[in-house]
Amino acid sequence: MTQVHDLQARPAQASIKPHNEAAAQMWGLGGRAYDNISFGVSDALAHGAQRLNPKEGEEILDVATGTGWTARNAARLGARVTAVDIAPELLAAAQELSAHVRPPITFRQADAEDLPFGDASFDGVISTFGVMFAGDQEQAARELARVCRPGGRLALVVWAPEGAIQEFWALIGKYKPGPPPPVSPLAWGEPEHVRALLGDAFDLAFEPGVNDHFVDTVEEAWEWYARGFGPMKALVDNLPPDQLAAFKQEVDAYHASYRSEAGLHLQREYLLIIGRRR
Repeated sequence: MTQVHDLQARPAQASIKPHNEAAAQMWGLGGRAYDNISFGVSDALAHGAQRLNPKEGEEILDVATGTGWTARNAARLGARVTAVDIAPELLAAAQELSAHVRPPITFRQADAEDLPFGDASFDGVISTFGVMFAGDQEQAARELARVCRPGGRLALVVWAPEGAIQEFWALIGKYKPGPPPPVSPLAWGEPEHVRALLGDAFDLAFEPGVNDHFVDTVEEAWEWYARGFGPMKALVDNLPPDQLAAFKQEVDAYHASYRSEAGLHLQREYLLIIGRRR
């Protein structure tokens, strides 16, 4: 097992790529309320941690940890977890919510495209609905491979390119100013795209899943995401009143399509990527 003896091999001060600074601000808008977003996808987060299967004493890296939900899952059986994110507001919440965990989780601000750790530092690397949003996908993939030791494990949970999440992001994109990213984050849900990014460094396997999220009413669903989900909160905070009303009407209709006898049952397709470092 590799010991992380060189975690400070690079400067401790966070270095966020200029093209990711706006994303860091946006994702941080949810603050501690982002933990509710993780709660809504907690079955998928558990799926990723269980497939990573961290062992006691192993060194694990959680990339784009948010409020630390996956870091806590990875630490459950005694792994030594380091967790990074670009948003300081999320890291502050993660530290507060993880104070009880033993061994303690180390939280650091860092960009997935420039991880501040030495080569082959970790026995396992995980990212759940996180690294897929890095601006430079190829560089982020290189960093995942670089910090994972030979024989080490990789687990990435990413949204599927079609279905519920694609429809939700299309709604956000309709009202979000500026051009879309050159490569969609949802491309991570396509196995061939992932093989092009990671196939030279990892032996890969894929396991699809469906996230189940239960909410009572359409209004509660709106409040859930308007408070905690940074990309949506950015619109709620900045859209003119007429556009905000139109946006809310479309989001409410989207959520209403998941109405069941007991309330809302959102079902969202995702892909689990499992890798073994060569």
